Amino acid sequence: MGHIQGTDRDQLTLFPEALDDYIAQENPVRFIDAFIDSLDLQDLGFTHAVPAETGRPPYHPATLLKLYVYGYLNRIQSSWTNGPLQSPAGKGSRPQPGAGLAPGQAHP
Repeated sequence: MGHIQGTDRDQLTLFPEALDDYIAQENPVRFIDAFIDSLDLQDLGFTHAVPAETGRPPYHPATLLKLYVYGYLNRIQSSWTNGPLQSPAGKGSRPQPGAGLAPGQAHP
């Protein structure tokens, strides 16, 4: 049994012809994709790089790592954080120091 696979970026769609056409050639996401594809995740210690024979297939670790690196580089927070994803002032403003900390929790 293999990993859960996403849509092939070379698969033809109605507009534009391929999903890969949505991404500019100079977009950093292309570097992330190529770099992580060049890694041997099993040698790096990713325990689920080889999927189990039973159970629901997991997402491929390379796909999850690509999402993690993209989110980190673009400062996208996980929905699993303690605080809001954006400051109350709205998109584009900087969160206040200590935002997202539990009451009484010290600032790191």
